[in-house]
Amino acid sequence: MVDATVNALSGPRGPKPKKALSSTNIIIYGTLFVVCMYYLLPLYVMIVTSLKGMPEVRLGNIFGPPVEVTFQPWVKAWSEACTGINCEGLSRGFWNSVWILVPSVIISIAIASVSGYALANWRFKGSEVFFTILIFGAFIPYQVMIYPIVILLRESGEGITAVLKAFNPMLEAMGFEGFKTFRLMGSLSGLVIVHTIFGMPILTLLFRNYFTSVPEELFKAARVDGAGFWGIYFRIMLPMSLPIFVVAMILQITGIWNDFLFGVIYTKPETYPMTVQLNNIVNSVQGVKEYNVNMAATLLTGLVPLVIYFASGKLFVRGIAAGAVKG
Repeated sequence: MVDATVNALSGPRGPKPKKALSSTNIIIYGTLFVVCMYYLLPLYVMIVTSLKGMPEVRLGNIFGPPVEVTFQPWVKAWSEACTGINCEGLSRGFWNSVWILVPSVIISIAIASVSGYALANWRFKGSEVFFTILIFGAFIPYQVMIYPIVILLRESGEGITAVLKAFNPMLEAMGFEGFKTFRLMGSLSGLVIVHTIFGMPILTLLFRNYFTSVPEELFKAARVDGAGFWGIYFRIMLPMSLPIFVVAMILQITGIWNDFLFGVIYTKPETYPMTVQLNNIVNSVQGVKEYNVNMAATLLTGLVPLVIYFASGKLFVRGIAAGAVKG
C-alpha cells in the first residue's frame, strides 16, 4: 500500500522530454533556414527590382526595398515590351501557352488514367511487354526525338492536307470555301500533340502504380456485381483517384508551361509560348537593358504553375503518399 502511494506521488515514468533547443535541433533548423534563404533571396531580389524604376535600379542596391513603388515595369512586361518588331509584351505568349496547356493536360491525363487503369486491373496478353516499353519510353531524352518529330509533324500535315483537299470539289459545288493547307509543324495543334505524347508514359506509370495500390477486393466485388470496364473506372476508380489526378495535373502543368525547347522548335513567332517570349524580351539587344521589366516578366511567367502548386499542394502530397511512386 505504501509502495503504491509512493509510485502515485512520484508521477509518470519514462524518458525525459527532449530539450527544444538541443544541439540536434539547432543543426536541423539552422540548415533549413540557410536552405530557405538560399532559395528565397533570389526571389526577393526579383520582386524588389521589379517594383523599382530604372533610375533607382542603376544605383546598384539590389537588396534594398524600393524607395518609390511602381508597377510600370509589370505593365510594360505584360503589354508593351518589344521583341523585334513585336511590342505586345507577354500577353500574346500567355494566351498561346494557355491554348497549348489546357488541351495537352486534359487529353494526356484522360488517356494515361485509362491506360494505367487497364494495365493495373485488366491484364491482357503482352501487357507486361507493353508496360516495359512504356517505362523505357518515359526515360528517353527529349533531345533524341526532336528531329524525327519535326519530320513526323511535317509529313502528317501534308497527309492531312491531301485528304482534306479531296473534299474541295464537293464543298465548292455546294458554295462553301474549300480546305487550304493544314500545318502541324509551326502550329499550336502540333505542339499540343507533342506535349500530349511525351507526357503520357510517365503519367501512365503513375496511374498504373496508384491503381495497383487500390484494394483488389473492390475490383473483384464490382466484377461480381456485373460492372464492366467503364463502370468500374467511372464509379469506383475515378472517385478514389483525386490525389493522383492532382499529382498528374501539377506535373503536366509545370512541365508544359515551363517548356522552352519544344516551344521554340515546333512553333513560329506568331504562336510562341510565354517562355519563348520571355527569352526574347530578356535577351533583346534593342534599346536600354531594363532589368526591372525583365524581373517582372520572369515573375509573370512563373506565376501560373506557382499558383497551381500552392492551391493543390496538400493533395499533391497525398497523391505521392498514397501510391504515386510505389511499384
